[in-house]
Amino acid sequence: MTKTLRLETTAPFQGLAELVAHDEGLFAKEGITIEWIDREKGVDKSPQMHITSHKQAPRFASHGSQLETGQADLYNACEWGNYSRVEGTKVKSRQIGRRSIVTYAALVVRADSPVQTPQQFAGRQIGVPFYNGTHYLAIQMLEGFVPRDQIKLGRVPNGSPYRFKMLMNRTIDATTLTEPYISLAEKKGCRLVIAAFHHGTEVASERVDADTYAAFNRAVREAVRRINANKRAYLHYFIDYHGRTDPEVAALKVEDLRESRLVVCDPAPIPLDEMQRTYDWLKSWGMLEATASPLELVNPEVQQHAHQAAE
Repeated sequence: MTKTLRLETTAPFQGLAELVAHDEGLFAKEGITIEWIDREKGVDKSPQMHITSHKQAPRFASHGSQLETGQADLYNACEWGNYSRVEGTKVKSRQIGRRSIVTYAALVVRADSPVQTPQQFAGRQIGVPFYNGTHYLAIQMLEGFVPRDQIKLGRVPNGSPYRFKMLMNRTIDATTLTEPYISLAEKKGCRLVIAAFHHGTEVASERVDADTYAAFNRAVREAVRRINANKRAYLHYFIDYHGRTDPEVAALKVEDLRESRLVVCDPAPIPLDEMQRTYDWLKSWGMLEATASPLELVNPEVQQHAHQAAE
């Protein structure tokens, strides 16, 4: 019996294994039909640098927007942002485990920027997409170099294509990017000041049961195996996805991308010690206000049984 899962759309930097599993028939082999629900339709992509705090920004500007309205069953996004979204859910959504891709992101400036080191960002405004992975990663990377009260942010849209263009046309002086826009920025002479990897998780509605998610994960695990067996064969996804609408990305070659920036692993439960540390860190920034325990943000039954069944 075929099960239909409605997934919010995903880009390769955050969902490569899911895209591969879909394209290579791995979900179908597990009896799952994927219906992609566009989470970007109607999203405001204008810069709003006057918005300088996450408290002034919406949690569901893109990720989770379709699940919250009942249009989607499942989405993946950065782990930090998903803690915040699940806290604010109106449909009892919960995290059910870590996604397979470990995203690489960088804080980037133009070649003419006076900033060469993370310390030099003190007091300088950085454009970040609030509640998205590169927002959290930026402050987590910087707080080891800059006092918290000197980390200055402004709101720009999610989606590296938009932020890259704003960087190059001087709307902003610094921003965070993911692939392939990190590689494109380097080709344009931009400087990577600091970079790191970060985890994401998957969030599901109550309609996603453990058996369905286990089947989903079996397909993703096979996609992970195939990607890790030949990373270079899958790097074209980053170019193809964005190249349809961006001629500068379309002009990139696979050789322009680094295999070392593509990290995928089997989806797995969120480790309890890491979950607690993430919760404590988010609380320290005022990004969780109504949650007494990180366990309230996870569906432990689906997470535990689905991942065991997928092994």
